[in-house]
Amino acid sequence: MAKSTSSLVFLFIFPLLLSCNNLGRNVKFAYGLVKTHHINCVSIFCISIWKKAHCLFQIQEAQKSWCVAKPSSSDSTLENNIQYACSILGDCKMIQPGGSCFDPNNLLNHASVVMNQYYAFSGGNGWNCYFAGSGLIAVSDPSYDNCKYA
Repeated sequence: MAKSTSSLVFLFIFPLLLSCNNLGRNVKFAYGLVKTHHINCVSIFCISIWKKAHCLFQIQEAQKSWCVAKPSSSDSTLENNIQYACSILGDCKMIQPGGSCFDPNNLLNHASVVMNQYYAFSGGNGWNCYFAGSGLIAVSDPSYDNCKYA
């Protein structure tokens, strides 16, 4: 999957209470600049009021998430989700007989697998898991046995 080299950049200036050394001492008030590169990556650049040196802090990657089908979804909705996601992905062998995610062989499982594949393929944004209200964002990995969710 190729990633776009262009991205929307948002900048915010706000006051920060930060430590500008690796030992965590000399905490001071500073003005900061936040630049979001991607949904999962935020960098904070701060400029101290008292020193000319600047600080660079990297926030850890956001919590990983997966897209699964709502258990209350109708069979026809799940079938439509499978058809749609597979038409975009072009390959849904993982839910075919012999595939790594075929068992358990039911619509809820198969829909969850391909909805998550679509979610990851499309950028992992909340709206990529909407599926007409039948998708849920999970924060615990739904992978099992040989079926690995992206």
